[in-house]
Amino acid sequence: MIKCLIIEDEPIARDILKKYIEDMPSLELIAEFEEAVSALELLKKESIDLIFLDINMPKLSGISFLKSLTNPPDVILTTAYSEYALEGYELDVADYLLKPFSFERFLKAVNKIQVKQLSKSKESSIFIKADGKQYRVSIRDIIFAESMGDYITLHTASQKYTFNHTLTSFIEGLSDDNLVRVHRSFLINLTKIDFIEGNMITLGEQQVPIGKSYKEKFKKRFEA
Repeated sequence: MIKCLIIEDEPIARDILKKYIEDMPSLELIAEFEEAVSALELLKKESIDLIFLDINMPKLSGISFLKSLTNPPDVILTTAYSEYALEGYELDVADYLLKPFSFERFLKAVNKIQVKQLSKSKESSIFIKADGKQYRVSIRDIIFAESMGDYITLHTASQKYTFNHTLTSFIEGLSDDNLVRVHRSFLINLTKIDFIEGNMITLGEQQVPIGKSYKEKFKKRFEA
């Protein structure tokens, strides 16, 4: 299931997108917004796979909004003005829908996302054994991991899992560059950082310390 977000200030266009999404069993609409600023808070808390993003909006344009995101999900731009297409593609958007667009054109754009995400699916999740069960955890949902001896507690937005593993061996099995060790006992997801103050990293309601021996390497990675 691909979790979607609509950011569109025109009611008619928004309703068309909602109807098209409803007709696609593989898509799930999480929320809709009339302007981009309101969507920022949700993106910090919710894992979104795809944004249908209007370019021309009040307060903040779709292009400016997209540029402000550190690690944006896949984006399909929607607009009535074809001259914005080039700038959108320079930002690595998945596709560009020129209003008014048909369901067939919408389907073609969504199919690109499905193929892309299917190819990444094995790399974008991990399996862990906790409480006698095997859990599949999306890497993009991980906020941070805390080591306690030979056990790790993995924190996501909705749940936490405690399992038998050392942090060192756990990291060796990961292939995502956004998961970075910042302390002998902590691993964080760079995309979940709200702010850094002194030697503390704030990720939502959680705070994680930066270890002295990891500080310089983390600084270079964070500022890259």
